[in-house]
Amino acid sequence: MRLHDDEQEAEFRATLRAWLREQLPPVPEVGVRRWSPAELRGWNRTLWQGGYAGMSWPVSYGGRGAPPAVQEIFVAESARAGAPDHANLIGLNMVGPTVIRHGTAAQRATHLPGILRGDTTFCQGFSEPEAGSDLAAIRTRAVPASDGGYRITGEKIWSSYADTADACLLLARTDGPAGRHDGLTCFLVDMSTPGVTVRPLRQMSGDADFSQIILTDVAVPGSAVVGPVGSGWRVAMTTLAHERGTLAVTLVARLAVQFDRLRRTVVAAGAHRDRSVRDQVATLHVELEALRCTAHRAVVTAQGGDPAPEATVLKLRWSEVDQRVCALGFDVATPQSPWRAHWERERLRSRTSTIEGGTSEILRGIVAERVLGLPRSR
Repeated sequence: MRLHDDEQEAEFRATLRAWLREQLPPVPEVGVRRWSPAELRGWNRTLWQGGYAGMSWPVSYGGRGAPPAVQEIFVAESARAGAPDHANLIGLNMVGPTVIRHGTAAQRATHLPGILRGDTTFCQGFSEPEAGSDLAAIRTRAVPASDGGYRITGEKIWSSYADTADACLLLARTDGPAGRHDGLTCFLVDMSTPGVTVRPLRQMSGDADFSQIILTDVAVPGSAVVGPVGSGWRVAMTTLAHERGTLAVTLVARLAVQFDRLRRTVVAAGAHRDRSVRDQVATLHVELEALRCTAHRAVVTAQGGDPAPEATVLKLRWSEVDQRVCALGFDVATPQSPWRAHWERERLRSRTSTIEGGTSEILRGIVAERVLGLPRSR
């Protein structure tokens, strides 16, 4: 497996670095710059105008048709330059590929241009309070209406960016319990529809990245169905493959930058003289390098545009390394350190890493069954 840029990739990296320097303010000496919702939407438009939105999307759908390795370079350089996450991270990396794969021509024409421009932001409505990470146990129901549409009632939880999203890719049950994975259907739901209520959930870190979505007899047209009725499980698996694969590559790139902050914190605190701390930093460095190689392998071996099941390992191991990086940063940053506030927040925020995007327990089950071929536990 080639781990270095070829000539074209090196040229793209150099061009991208120059463009990012022109567009972004300098990286703060300490901590991370916080971007307002308005600034994030503005950055979405800047990326689109610069030709850096949806680079791996097919050209026929407004993308750049770039190979996955170029997208990998983009996320790594963006993280290094201090660029924020795309405010439409879910729309660009998860919903867009799902609509391209399973949507109708009308759905592609309606949603894809807005996703690329950053005009239409998406959230994801999969998890539920009583289902946890067991997606097949969801209870939100979509009942056929006389006008050919559906009326949706239920509750979703841990939905990232739902408080600012324009639309939601939502999974609901349309048929009876013939089988756990049968009778599920995906919908594209306008968040301004009457009956949709969003309640942000405050985390220990003070952030409210996740929200509760309550749906009370929400009317959606038949044209909102993604894929055939009853095939929602297959559609959702495409979305989750990109969440645990494509998105995980971004998380690994940003973790590399977080690790660099850890090294600076250790040196500033004089903790590099402590052999135990040096051993921990060295171990984290090795694990991070393994993650980066795994991310690269996942990118170059993706089949048909969808990440392979092996990409699940990325999210699983990233979450654990992320928590250890943040814990060590907090431990070595003294109360007088300018890094103290950063690591206090990051340590609390990292507690969600092993829950969001599929709990570690669920991901281990996926690796066991779909990667290693082990029999399903009873």
